[in-house]
Amino acid sequence: MRWRRLLTLMRREAQATLRDPFTLAILITVPLVSLLVFGFVLSTEVHDLSLGVLDESQTTASRRLLADLQANGDFRLRPIETRDALDSAFRSGTVSAAVIIPPTFDRRLREAPGGAAAEIQILYDGGETILAGNAEAYLRGLIGASVAQITARSGDDANPGRAAPHGVAVLIDALYNPKLDGTPYMVAGTFGFVLTFLTTLITAVSVVNERLSGTFEQLQVTPATSMEIFLGKVLPLGAVFAFDVVLMVIAAGLVLGVWPHGSILFFVAVSSFYVLTSLALGVVISATSATAAEAVQKTVLSSIPLVQLSGFAFPIRNMPIGVQWLSELFPATHYIRVSRAIYLRGAGVLDLLPELALLGLFGVILMTVALRSIEARA
Repeated sequence: MRWRRLLTLMRREAQATLRDPFTLAILITVPLVSLLVFGFVLSTEVHDLSLGVLDESQTTASRRLLADLQANGDFRLRPIETRDALDSAFRSGTVSAAVIIPPTFDRRLREAPGGAAAEIQILYDGGETILAGNAEAYLRGLIGASVAQITARSGDDANPGRAAPHGVAVLIDALYNPKLDGTPYMVAGTFGFVLTFLTTLITAVSVVNERLSGTFEQLQVTPATSMEIFLGKVLPLGAVFAFDVVLMVIAAGLVLGVWPHGSILFFVAVSSFYVLTSLALGVVISATSATAAEAVQKTVLSSIPLVQLSGFAFPIRNMPIGVQWLSELFPATHYIRVSRAIYLRGAGVLDLLPELALLGLFGVILMTVALRSIEARA
């Protein structure tokens, strides 16, 4: 090995890298952005949690307890009138945890020590395994501290020389995933990651290769319209990936023991539409890529925010408000929500109408942009 020749080759490669603005930008920005995102944006602590409240007591003590929870700042209280409404809020994802205060709450607090303790029930979505354990311990601690203050004040007001009444028994129940098994949570999210990354990558690379070989231009000079070219490209791939979805569902069920709690047909139908949306994104990326390598780079680069900001691995509600708004612009964010709602909570069409409407909107927008990109190349 000759050191002078090696240095020459190294200098040549360094110059080639520095001359490519896209590669240079990736080498500098990706590590910095990843560091800032993981250190500042992503968190598994309880923050801005949507907390359903069913106050069946409607007394001064119950209202004081809820005021203490509200003042903490980590919960957004959503008053709910009935148990049925609470079940619907959990299935749709409107709330992730709930506090139920029974009618006997105030009376039990005022009873002398030795009697039955006042009870409060805490429900939380066990499907959100990352936050479930933290939410349980956090709520239990806040409720215990608040009730201790309430009972101490009650004892002082009633009789300064008498001991304060006893505290509260907090009953915990995890819905949908009582064992807090993290596997169903990750399985449902993996569909979003795989269907976004792989479909976009395959489409972008195949279209770029066809353009470089000249076969794509040959299609454009035929009587076929841009819509026909677009559908002829994405529908066969869409059928293959829809079959992949079915295989993934079966594999997850047989190997991991994770089956959708909701309708499998509904899940496959939603996933198939999302596949077409991701394929359209691949066509858009191919339109701005000169080579297959560039298409791969752009696809990989776009997968970073997918993993970090779409809710695949980290709760979106824990992110800064500006980043939460940004995450709503990713179709993957809404698909992962739908996937987990069907898999973990057995949600149906009516429960998921807002998310389905947004998925449909993103699909129409991306397909329109993909058609325009094909027309622009004609």
